[in-house]
Amino acid sequence: MRVAYFPDSFYEINGVAHTSRHFEAFVRRRNLPFLCVRAGERTPCLLTEGQLTTLELPRGPLSFGLEKDLRFDVGFFRHLPFVARVLRQFRPDVVHITGPSDFGFMGVLLAHHYRLPLVAAWHTNVHEYAARRAEWFLKMLPNGTSPRVAAAIENTSFYLSARFYSIARLLFAPNPQLCQLLEDATGRPCKLMPRGIDTELFSPERRDRTPDDTDFVLGFVGRLSVEKNVALLARIREQLLMAGVGRFRFLIVGHGAEEPWLRQQLPNAEFTGVLKGEALARAYANMDLFVFPSHTDTFGNVVLEALASGVPAIVTPDGGPRYIVKEGVTGFVASDADFAAAIFRLMQNSELHEQMRRAARTDALGASWDSVFESVYQSYQTVRRN
Repeated sequence: MRVAYFPDSFYEINGVAHTSRHFEAFVRRRNLPFLCVRAGERTPCLLTEGQLTTLELPRGPLSFGLEKDLRFDVGFFRHLPFVARVLRQFRPDVVHITGPSDFGFMGVLLAHHYRLPLVAAWHTNVHEYAARRAEWFLKMLPNGTSPRVAAAIENTSFYLSARFYSIARLLFAPNPQLCQLLEDATGRPCKLMPRGIDTELFSPERRDRTPDDTDFVLGFVGRLSVEKNVALLARIREQLLMAGVGRFRFLIVGHGAEEPWLRQQLPNAEFTGVLKGEALARAYANMDLFVFPSHTDTFGNVVLEALASGVPAIVTPDGGPRYIVKEGVTGFVASDADFAAAIFRLMQNSELHEQMRRAARTDALGASWDSVFESVYQSYQTVRRN
């Protein structure tokens, strides 16, 4: 299969970029014919290495920020003639996009023009993000109306997203619940595409805290934004202090708009900013418990990275992370109101904590990126046959 891949991010810090980098590493290892069209620096750059071709295109002055490190270029179609020429030369069997982005729209147009099978991966619950990012507006509405407006925003966003994804012949999603939701909404088949983990990089062996450091470290890794529900971290701190817990602190890895507020609310926290590679792996290993309050994540790479590092996790019952954590074995699945109680339980039971640390590592050892992408390639065959 000759695959043309149009990810909306590659070098950024998010799930799509993380998956895309591992996807490219997989095709390099297998020497598969693969074209990756992605965002790059100031000038277009076309490179070929073996059977891998990469085309990097700059976003221009008409682009605007979606996240701190992610943009959308409304003038992106100026690159269309160049991309079309590269695509014709590559002769793909299938076009794979990662969502309704500038790159995704171009992938859709070219797949339609050249009558190529299109597959689309759902990585982000944009409808839930839209509702949460509208909270500033909802607070200005009369009492009683904001829940209805929030529901309308979320439902409309999902409807529009589903319409976009229904263009594809085959969909991918990172958890079973989302797969079923997409099949019902689009009428298209959906295959499971979870995430893998590098268990050599993320390992308990990278723990390097000194023996006199006896604090219980609560860790968070991710974007510090409203849709990640990071405000719950401050509430957790208050509840633990009220319960008489003293020797604990937070280790916060990431950046985002909520960082200034969190710094005020978590005076005993260490904020590292964005970490990568071994520095990130050490941060995970130095945690005692991973606290992930997000309700919107479709998978939760960071949860799997924590487990591989021998760190049990507490997650919400919404989204993909609940499919990663085994309740009572590698962590807990809890409502917002019960997070602090679950943390307190583990802090008070060192034997259970140690059992969970070992179980978390063992469970993560069963995940691999190769198995994820091998399954994706098997799914490609179904759209070619059809």
